[in-house]
Amino acid sequence: MNETLGEKMVGRPGNMIVGLDIGTTKICAVVGEISEKGAEIIGVGTYPSVGLRKGVVVNIDNTVDSIQRSMEEAELMAGREIGSVFIGIAGSHIKGFNSHGVIAVKGQEVSQEDVDRVIDAARAIAIPLDREVIHILPQEYIVDEQGGILDPVGITGVRLEAKVHIVTGAVTAAQNLIKCANRAGLDVVDIVFQPLASAEAVLTQEEKDLGVALVDFGGGTTDLALFTESAIKHTAVLGLGGNNLTNDIAVGLRTPGNEAEQIKIDHGSCLNSLVDKDQMIEVPSVGGRQPRLLSRHILSEILEPRVEEIFTLVDQEIERTGLKELLASGVVITGGSALLPGIAEIADQVFQLPARIGYPQRISGLVDVVNGPMFATAVGLVLYGMEHQPQQKFRIRDGNIFNRVTLRMKSWFKI
Repeated sequence: MNETLGEKMVGRPGNMIVGLDIGTTKICAVVGEISEKGAEIIGVGTYPSVGLRKGVVVNIDNTVDSIQRSMEEAELMAGREIGSVFIGIAGSHIKGFNSHGVIAVKGQEVSQEDVDRVIDAARAIAIPLDREVIHILPQEYIVDEQGGILDPVGITGVRLEAKVHIVTGAVTAAQNLIKCANRAGLDVVDIVFQPLASAEAVLTQEEKDLGVALVDFGGGTTDLALFTESAIKHTAVLGLGGNNLTNDIAVGLRTPGNEAEQIKIDHGSCLNSLVDKDQMIEVPSVGGRQPRLLSRHILSEILEPRVEEIFTLVDQEIERTGLKELLASGVVITGGSALLPGIAEIADQVFQLPARIGYPQRISGLVDVVNGPMFATAVGLVLYGMEHQPQQKFRIRDGNIFNRVTLRMKSWFKI
Protein backbone atom coordinates (compact mmCIF):
# COMPACT_ATOMS: atom_id res chain seq x y z
CA MET A 1 0.00 0.00 0.00
CA ASN A 2 1.36 3.37 -1.09
CA GLU A 3 4.69 1.91 -2.17
CA THR A 4 6.99 4.13 -4.14
CA LEU A 5 6.67 3.98 -7.89
CA GLY A 6 9.91 2.09 -8.34
CA GLU A 7 8.84 -0.60 -5.89
CA LYS A 8 5.43 -1.19 -7.41
CA MET A 9 5.62 -0.49 -11.13
CA VAL A 10 3.24 -2.99 -12.72
CA GLY A 11 3.45 -1.81 -16.32
CA ARG A 12 6.08 -3.08 -18.71
CA PRO A 13 8.60 -0.72 -20.34
CA GLY A 14 7.25 0.54 -23.66
CA ASN A 15 3.60 0.28 -22.62
CA MET A 16 1.52 3.40 -23.22
CA ILE A 17 -0.83 4.75 -20.55
CA VAL A 18 -3.24 7.64 -21.12
CA GLY A 19 -4.82 9.76 -18.39
CA LEU A 20 -8.01 11.62 -19.35
CA ASP A 21 -9.07 14.40 -16.99
CA ILE A 22 -12.67 15.28 -17.90
CA GLY A 23 -13.03 18.51 -15.94
CA THR A 24 -15.66 21.21 -15.69
CA THR A 25 -13.60 23.86 -17.50
CA LYS A 26 -11.17 21.79 -19.58
CA ILE A 27 -10.59 18.27 -20.85
CA CYS A 28 -6.98 17.19 -20.70
CA ALA A 29 -5.34 14.05 -22.10
CA VAL A 30 -1.79 13.10 -21.11
CA VAL A 31 0.00 10.23 -22.86
CA GLY A 32 2.71 8.47 -20.87
CA GLU A 33 5.11 5.74 -21.88
CA ILE A 34 6.64 3.44 -19.28
CA SER A 35 10.42 3.68 -19.33
CA GLU A 36 13.17 2.37 -17.07
CA LYS A 37 13.03 5.66 -15.14
CA GLY A 38 9.24 5.66 -14.70
CA ALA A 39 6.68 7.67 -16.67
CA GLU A 40 7.84 9.53 -19.75
CA ILE A 41 5.26 12.03 -21.03
CA ILE A 42 5.11 11.86 -24.84
CA GLY A 43 1.86 13.65 -25.67
CA VAL A 44 -0.57 16.22 -24.25
CA GLY A 45 -3.91 17.48 -25.51
CA THR A 46 -6.30 20.03 -23.97
CA TYR A 47 -9.63 21.46 -25.06
CA PRO A 48 -12.28 23.62 -23.31
CA SER A 49 -15.02 21.60 -21.63
CA VAL A 50 -18.59 22.76 -22.18
CA GLY A 51 -20.61 19.63 -21.38
CA LEU A 52 -20.01 19.36 -17.63
CA ARG A 53 -21.26 21.16 -14.55
CA LYS A 54 -19.58 20.68 -11.16
CA GLY A 55 -17.79 17.59 -12.45
CA VAL A 56 -20.92 15.86 -13.75
CA VAL A 57 -21.83 15.35 -17.44
CA VAL A 58 -24.85 17.47 -18.45
CA ASN A 59 -24.44 17.31 -22.25
CA ILE A 60 -23.19 14.07 -23.81
CA ASP A 61 -22.58 15.39 -27.35
CA ASN A 62 -20.56 18.42 -26.25
CA THR A 63 -18.47 16.31 -23.88
CA VAL A 64 -17.78 13.69 -26.58
CA ASP A 65 -16.70 16.42 -29.01
CA SER A 66 -14.33 17.96 -26.44
CA ILE A 67 -12.84 14.53 -25.63
CA GLN A 68 -12.25 13.80 -29.31
CA ARG A 69 -10.52 17.14 -29.88
CA SER A 70 -8.21 16.77 -26.89
CA MET A 71 -7.42 13.21 -27.98
CA GLU A 72 -6.59 14.28 -31.52
CA GLU A 73 -4.09 16.81 -30.18
CA ALA A 74 -2.54 14.24 -27.82
CA GLU A 75 -2.30 11.60 -30.59
CA LEU A 76 -0.68 14.10 -32.95
CA MET A 77 1.95 15.05 -30.38
CA ALA A 78 2.63 11.46 -29.30
CA GLY A 79 2.55 10.01 -32.82
CA ARG A 80 0.47 7.14 -31.47
CA GLU A 81 -3.15 6.02 -31.75
CA ILE A 82 -4.97 5.99 -28.41
CA GLY A 83 -7.42 3.17 -27.69
CA SER A 84 -7.87 3.12 -23.92
CA VAL A 85 -7.71 5.63 -21.07
CA PHE A 86 -7.81 6.04 -17.29
CA ILE A 87 -10.56 8.53 -16.39
CA GLY A 88 -10.80 10.76 -13.32
CA ILE A 89 -14.15 11.18 -11.57
CA ALA A 90 -15.23 14.00 -9.25
CA GLY A 91 -18.40 15.85 -8.32
CA SER A 92 -20.52 16.49 -5.26
CA HIS A 93 -22.03 13.00 -5.58
CA ILE A 94 -18.74 11.46 -4.38
CA LYS A 95 -18.85 10.37 -0.74
CA GLY A 96 -16.01 8.82 1.25
CA PHE A 97 -16.14 7.12 4.64
CA ASN A 98 -14.08 4.79 6.83
CA SER A 99 -15.06 1.20 7.57
CA HIS A 100 -13.82 -1.63 9.75
CA GLY A 101 -13.88 -5.40 9.21
CA VAL A 102 -13.06 -8.26 11.60
CA ILE A 103 -12.61 -12.00 10.90
CA ALA A 104 -11.12 -15.08 12.56
CA VAL A 105 -7.94 -16.32 10.88
CA LYS A 106 -8.51 -19.82 9.42
CA GLY A 107 -5.04 -21.28 9.98
CA GLN A 108 -2.22 -20.39 12.32
CA GLU A 109 -1.02 -17.52 10.15
CA VAL A 110 -2.73 -14.91 7.97
CA SER A 111 -3.16 -15.96 4.33
CA GLN A 112 -4.13 -13.96 1.25
CA GLU A 113 -7.58 -15.56 1.49
CA ASP A 114 -7.93 -14.10 5.00
CA VAL A 115 -7.02 -10.65 3.68
CA ASP A 116 -9.67 -10.98 0.96
CA ARG A 117 -12.26 -12.03 3.53
CA VAL A 118 -11.52 -9.17 5.92
CA ILE A 119 -11.77 -6.65 3.05
CA ASP A 120 -15.15 -8.21 2.18
CA ALA A 121 -16.19 -7.83 5.82
CA ALA A 122 -15.12 -4.15 5.81
CA ARG A 123 -17.16 -3.38 2.69
CA ALA A 124 -20.26 -5.28 3.89
CA ILE A 125 -22.23 -2.13 4.61
CA ALA A 126 -25.57 -0.87 3.37
CA ILE A 127 -25.11 1.31 0.29
CA PRO A 128 -28.12 2.84 -1.53
CA LEU A 129 -29.03 1.25 -4.86
CA ASP A 130 -28.11 4.38 -6.82
CA ARG A 131 -24.54 4.37 -5.42
CA GLU A 132 -21.66 1.97 -5.88
CA VAL A 133 -18.13 1.54 -4.59
CA ILE A 134 -15.40 3.23 -6.66
CA HIS A 135 -12.40 2.58 -4.39
CA ILE A 136 -11.61 0.44 -1.35
CA LEU A 137 -8.39 1.90 0.07
CA PRO A 138 -6.71 -0.05 2.90
CA GLN A 139 -5.41 2.06 5.79
CA GLU A 140 -4.00 -0.57 8.13
CA TYR A 141 -4.42 -4.16 9.29
CA ILE A 142 -4.58 -5.29 12.92
CA VAL A 143 -3.56 -8.80 13.98
CA ASP A 144 -4.49 -9.73 17.57
CA GLU A 145 -4.69 -6.05 18.55
CA GLN A 146 -1.28 -5.29 17.02
CA GLY A 147 -1.95 -2.35 14.69
CA GLY A 148 -0.03 -0.46 12.04
CA ILE A 149 0.48 -3.52 9.81
CA LEU A 150 0.56 -2.78 6.08
CA ASP A 151 0.85 -6.38 4.82
CA PRO A 152 -0.42 -9.04 7.27
CA VAL A 153 0.21 -12.10 5.06
CA GLY A 154 2.36 -14.63 6.91
CA ILE A 155 1.88 -13.10 10.37
CA THR A 156 0.78 -15.54 13.08
CA GLY A 157 -2.51 -14.69 14.78
CA VAL A 158 -6.13 -15.68 15.39
CA ARG A 159 -7.99 -12.38 14.77
CA LEU A 160 -7.55 -10.13 11.73
CA GLU A 161 -9.01 -6.63 11.42
CA ALA A 162 -8.85 -4.19 8.51
CA LYS A 163 -9.43 -0.45 8.49
CA VAL A 164 -10.31 0.83 5.02
CA HIS A 165 -11.49 4.03 3.36
CA ILE A 166 -14.37 3.48 0.92
CA VAL A 167 -15.14 5.98 -1.84
CA THR A 168 -18.62 5.74 -3.39
CA GLY A 169 -20.21 7.62 -6.25
CA ALA A 170 -23.48 7.89 -8.16
CA VAL A 171 -23.76 5.01 -10.63
CA THR A 172 -25.26 7.26 -13.32
CA ALA A 173 -22.45 9.83 -13.10
CA ALA A 174 -19.82 7.14 -13.69
CA GLN A 175 -21.85 5.52 -16.47
CA ASN A 176 -22.18 8.85 -18.28
CA LEU A 177 -18.41 9.39 -18.16
CA ILE A 178 -17.84 5.91 -19.58
CA LYS A 179 -20.52 6.49 -22.23
CA CYS A 180 -18.83 9.72 -23.36
CA ALA A 181 -15.42 7.99 -23.62
CA ASN A 182 -16.92 5.03 -25.50
CA ARG A 183 -18.65 7.34 -28.00
CA ALA A 184 -15.31 9.06 -28.55
CA GLY A 185 -13.91 5.64 -29.54
CA LEU A 186 -12.12 4.90 -26.27
CA ASP A 187 -12.15 2.00 -23.84
CA VAL A 188 -12.05 2.93 -20.15
CA VAL A 189 -9.43 0.94 -18.25
CA ASP A 190 -10.38 2.35 -14.86
CA ILE A 191 -12.27 5.13 -13.10
CA VAL A 192 -10.20 6.96 -10.46
CA PHE A 193 -11.27 9.53 -7.86
CA GLN A 194 -9.47 12.70 -8.97
CA PRO A 195 -7.74 13.68 -5.69
CA LEU A 196 -6.35 10.15 -5.50
CA ALA A 197 -4.84 10.61 -8.97
CA SER A 198 -3.58 14.12 -8.18
CA ALA A 199 -1.91 12.80 -5.02
CA GLU A 200 0.14 10.39 -7.16
CA ALA A 201 1.52 13.34 -9.12
CA VAL A 202 2.09 16.09 -6.54
CA LEU A 203 2.66 14.51 -3.10
CA THR A 204 5.92 13.02 -1.86
CA GLN A 205 6.07 9.82 0.18
CA GLU A 206 7.43 11.82 3.12
CA GLU A 207 4.37 14.11 3.07
CA LYS A 208 2.02 11.12 3.08
CA ASP A 209 3.96 9.58 5.97
CA LEU A 210 3.96 12.74 8.11
CA GLY A 211 0.41 13.78 7.27
CA VAL A 212 -0.80 16.12 4.54
CA ALA A 213 -4.01 17.65 3.19
CA LEU A 214 -4.35 17.68 -0.61
CA VAL A 215 -6.74 20.37 -1.87
CA ASP A 216 -7.59 19.97 -5.58
CA PHE A 217 -8.94 23.44 -6.44
CA GLY A 218 -10.65 22.81 -9.77
CA GLY A 219 -13.13 24.69 -11.92
CA GLY A 220 -16.36 23.08 -10.74
CA THR A 221 -15.41 21.49 -7.42
CA THR A 222 -12.77 21.62 -4.71
CA ASP A 223 -11.70 18.12 -3.66
CA LEU A 224 -10.02 17.18 -0.38
CA ALA A 225 -7.93 14.14 0.53
CA LEU A 226 -6.20 13.68 3.90
CA PHE A 227 -3.19 11.37 4.27
CA THR A 228 -1.47 10.25 7.47
CA GLU A 229 0.93 7.35 8.02
CA SER A 230 0.99 6.67 4.24
CA ALA A 231 -2.74 5.95 4.13
CA ILE A 232 -5.71 7.99 2.94
CA LYS A 233 -7.88 8.80 5.95
CA HIS A 234 -10.60 11.09 4.61
CA THR A 235 -12.00 12.38 1.31
CA ALA A 236 -14.59 15.05 0.58
CA VAL A 237 -15.89 17.13 -2.33
CA LEU A 238 -17.02 20.76 -2.07
CA GLY A 239 -19.30 22.01 -4.84
CA LEU A 240 -17.42 25.31 -5.23
CA GLY A 241 -14.45 26.07 -7.46
CA GLY A 242 -12.82 28.43 -9.94
CA ASN A 243 -16.08 28.92 -11.86
CA ASN A 244 -17.53 30.63 -8.80
CA LEU A 245 -14.64 33.11 -8.92
CA THR A 246 -15.37 33.76 -12.60
CA ASN A 247 -19.08 34.29 -11.90
CA ASP A 248 -18.25 36.73 -9.11
CA ILE A 249 -16.07 38.74 -11.51
CA ALA A 250 -18.76 38.71 -14.22
CA VAL A 251 -21.39 40.04 -11.78
CA GLY A 252 -19.10 42.40 -9.86
CA LEU A 253 -17.53 44.01 -12.92
CA ARG A 254 -20.62 43.62 -15.18
CA THR A 255 -18.73 41.84 -17.94
CA PRO A 256 -19.50 38.70 -20.03
CA GLY A 257 -18.54 35.32 -18.54
CA ASN A 258 -15.84 34.47 -21.09
CA GLU A 259 -14.27 37.92 -20.59
CA ALA A 260 -14.44 37.45 -16.81
CA GLU A 261 -12.51 34.18 -17.12
CA GLN A 262 -9.79 35.91 -19.17
CA ILE A 263 -9.59 38.80 -16.70
CA LYS A 264 -9.17 36.28 -13.87
CA ILE A 265 -6.34 34.51 -15.72
CA ASP A 266 -4.55 37.70 -16.85
CA HIS A 267 -5.00 40.01 -13.87
CA GLY A 268 -6.51 38.02 -11.01
CA SER A 269 -4.98 38.03 -7.54
CA CYS A 270 -6.66 36.75 -4.41
CA LEU A 271 -4.54 38.83 -2.05
CA ASN A 272 -5.06 42.61 -1.86
CA SER A 273 -1.60 43.28 -0.49
CA LEU A 274 0.01 41.93 -3.69
CA VAL A 275 -1.81 44.40 -5.95
CA ASP A 276 -0.72 47.93 -6.86
CA LYS A 277 -3.70 50.19 -6.21
CA ASP A 278 -2.75 52.45 -9.13
CA GLN A 279 -2.73 49.63 -11.69
CA MET A 280 -5.69 49.80 -14.09
CA ILE A 281 -7.24 47.06 -16.26
CA GLU A 282 -9.59 47.30 -19.23
CA VAL A 283 -12.95 45.60 -18.59
CA PRO A 284 -15.22 44.81 -21.60
CA SER A 285 -18.87 45.76 -21.07
CA VAL A 286 -22.07 43.92 -22.03
CA GLY A 287 -24.58 44.96 -24.68
CA GLY A 288 -22.06 46.65 -26.98
CA ARG A 289 -21.13 49.36 -24.48
CA GLN A 290 -17.65 50.81 -24.41
CA PRO A 291 -14.97 49.03 -22.33
CA ARG A 292 -14.17 50.63 -18.95
CA LEU A 293 -10.94 51.16 -17.04
CA LEU A 294 -11.08 49.85 -13.47
CA SER A 295 -8.52 49.47 -10.71
CA ARG A 296 -7.02 45.99 -10.44
CA HIS A 297 -7.53 46.41 -6.69
CA ILE A 298 -11.31 46.08 -7.21
CA LEU A 299 -10.72 42.70 -8.87
CA SER A 300 -8.71 41.39 -5.92
CA GLU A 301 -11.40 42.64 -3.53
CA ILE A 302 -13.86 40.40 -5.38
CA LEU A 303 -11.60 37.34 -5.44
CA GLU A 304 -10.11 37.41 -1.94
CA PRO A 305 -13.33 36.87 0.09
CA ARG A 306 -14.50 34.06 -2.22
CA VAL A 307 -11.21 32.17 -1.98
CA GLU A 308 -11.24 32.70 1.80
CA GLU A 309 -14.79 31.30 1.92
CA ILE A 310 -13.87 28.18 -0.07
CA PHE A 311 -10.76 27.50 2.02
CA THR A 312 -12.68 28.12 5.25
CA LEU A 313 -15.24 25.48 4.25
CA VAL A 314 -12.40 23.05 3.46
CA ASP A 315 -10.78 23.88 6.82
CA GLN A 316 -14.07 23.18 8.61
CA GLU A 317 -14.19 19.78 6.89
CA ILE A 318 -10.64 19.04 8.07
CA GLU A 319 -11.54 20.13 11.63
CA ARG A 320 -14.54 17.77 11.64
CA THR A 321 -12.27 14.79 10.98
CA GLY A 322 -10.16 15.47 14.08
CA LEU A 323 -7.01 14.89 12.00
CA LYS A 324 -5.76 18.47 11.67
CA GLU A 325 -3.16 18.04 14.41
CA LEU A 326 -1.65 15.14 12.44
CA LEU A 327 -1.03 17.15 9.24
CA ALA A 328 2.63 17.91 9.93
CA SER A 329 3.37 18.44 6.22
CA GLY A 330 0.63 21.05 5.94
CA VAL A 331 -1.50 21.66 2.86
CA VAL A 332 -0.73 21.09 -0.83
CA ILE A 333 -2.99 22.97 -3.26
CA THR A 334 -3.26 21.84 -6.87
CA GLY A 335 -5.73 22.10 -9.76
CA GLY A 336 -6.15 24.89 -12.32
CA SER A 337 -7.37 27.49 -9.80
CA ALA A 338 -4.20 27.04 -7.72
CA LEU A 339 -2.36 29.32 -10.18
CA LEU A 340 -4.02 32.48 -8.84
CA PRO A 341 -1.36 34.72 -7.24
CA GLY A 342 -1.72 34.79 -3.47
CA ILE A 343 -3.34 31.33 -3.14
CA ALA A 344 -0.57 29.88 -0.96
CA GLU A 345 -0.53 32.96 1.29
CA ILE A 346 -4.31 32.82 1.86
CA ALA A 347 -4.06 29.06 2.52
CA ASP A 348 -1.40 29.77 5.17
CA GLN A 349 -3.74 32.24 6.89
CA VAL A 350 -6.92 30.15 6.73
CA PHE A 351 -5.55 26.68 7.52
CA GLN A 352 -2.87 27.90 9.95
CA LEU A 353 -0.60 25.30 8.34
CA PRO A 354 2.33 25.54 5.89
CA ALA A 355 1.01 25.55 2.31
CA ARG A 356 2.55 25.03 -1.11
CA ILE A 357 1.33 24.73 -4.70
CA GLY A 358 1.50 21.17 -6.04
CA TYR A 359 3.18 20.61 -9.42
CA PRO A 360 3.47 17.21 -11.15
CA GLN A 361 6.60 15.25 -10.13
CA ARG A 362 8.25 11.89 -10.87
CA ILE A 363 7.96 12.25 -14.64
CA SER A 364 10.29 12.72 -17.60
CA GLY A 365 9.81 13.64 -21.26
CA LEU A 366 7.61 16.69 -21.93
CA VAL A 367 7.95 17.93 -18.37
CA ASP A 368 7.80 21.61 -19.34
CA VAL A 369 4.47 21.10 -21.16
CA VAL A 370 2.69 19.58 -18.14
CA ASN A 371 4.51 21.63 -15.50
CA GLY A 372 1.40 23.18 -13.97
CA PRO A 373 -1.19 22.37 -11.28
CA MET A 374 -3.91 22.09 -13.93
CA PHE A 375 -2.20 18.93 -15.26
CA ALA A 376 -1.94 17.24 -11.84
CA THR A 377 -4.95 14.94 -12.28
CA ALA A 378 -4.11 13.84 -15.84
CA VAL A 379 -0.43 13.16 -14.99
CA GLY A 380 -1.55 11.43 -11.78
CA LEU A 381 -3.83 9.15 -13.81
CA VAL A 382 -0.81 8.06 -15.87
CA LEU A 383 1.20 7.34 -12.70
CA TYR A 384 -1.79 5.56 -11.17
CA GLY A 385 -2.13 3.47 -14.32
CA MET A 386 1.50 2.38 -14.03
CA GLU A 387 0.78 0.91 -10.60
CA HIS A 388 -2.68 -0.54 -11.24
CA GLN A 389 -3.26 -2.12 -14.64
CA PRO A 390 -6.47 -4.22 -14.78
CA GLN A 391 -6.74 -6.77 -17.55
CA GLN A 392 -10.31 -5.80 -18.53
CA LYS A 393 -11.73 -2.54 -19.82
CA PHE A 394 -15.13 -0.94 -19.20
CA ARG A 395 -17.71 -0.75 -21.96
CA ILE A 396 -21.01 0.89 -21.15
CA ARG A 397 -22.92 -2.15 -22.44
CA ASP A 398 -21.49 -4.22 -19.58
CA GLY A 399 -24.28 -5.31 -17.22
CA ASN A 400 -22.87 -3.92 -13.98
CA ILE A 401 -19.59 -2.09 -14.37
CA PHE A 402 -19.07 -1.80 -10.63
CA ASN A 403 -19.12 -5.55 -9.99
CA ARG A 404 -15.88 -5.63 -11.94
CA VAL A 405 -14.55 -2.64 -10.01
CA THR A 406 -14.99 -4.61 -6.79
CA LEU A 407 -13.27 -7.70 -8.19
CA ARG A 408 -10.38 -5.55 -9.31
CA MET A 409 -10.04 -3.91 -5.90
CA LYS A 410 -9.46 -7.34 -4.38
CA SER A 411 -6.70 -8.10 -6.86
CA TRP A 412 -4.79 -4.98 -5.73
CA PHE A 413 -4.08 -6.56 -2.36
CA LYS A 414 -2.35 -9.47 -4.09
CA ILE A 415 0.23 -7.25 -5.79
